[in-house]
Amino acid sequence: MDLRHFLFSYRSFTPVPLVLSLLYFANPGIPFLFYGLSLVIIGEFIRINAVRYAGGATRTTKVGAPSLCTSGPYARTRNPLYLGNMIIYCGVALIAGGQFMWEFLLIVFVFFTFQYSMIISLEEETLIDLFGDDYETYQRNVPRLFPRIYSWLGTDDRSPTPITKTLQTEKRTLQNIAFILLLIAARTYFGAMI
Repeated sequence: MDLRHFLFSYRSFTPVPLVLSLLYFANPGIPFLFYGLSLVIIGEFIRINAVRYAGGATRTTKVGAPSLCTSGPYARTRNPLYLGNMIIYCGVALIAGGQFMWEFLLIVFVFFTFQYSMIISLEEETLIDLFGDDYETYQRNVPRLFPRIYSWLGTDDRSPTPITKTLQTEKRTLQNIAFILLLIAARTYFGAMI
């Protein structure tokens, strides 16, 4: 199996070893708890904004897209969901704290940069097949992961979906974030009792 297909298919599960390691060494402290929470909020804001434009089609087990979304946050980066995820996980590393916080922060950043680079290369092959010249034009004008300062003015003029519908689509991610933060809090509380 192509590593890219593996990483795409299991992208929801590949962070589990990182999360377990962060939990094991967790020892949150001020001010990094607040810095981390700020990053989690920023990352989730990016994700919510991206889902408002791309819709529920982003939650798929199949590589591809029903249409080419180039508006909203997709006019700044071709992969705002992955960027949001990276920021969220970096925030979680800061929240967890502990003696290896900086090492974990670097590992999280490198891991997700590698994983998403692999997944994006697979997705882009498919998107070029699906959308041809339109996607290649988009590719030339909008960076792969780290955003440009100004939005690219493409031909996609879609409007964002209502926030209530977006939150329904994003419910699983919000639950996962809350669960991880709850585990860090529980680990800290019960670890202090031992």
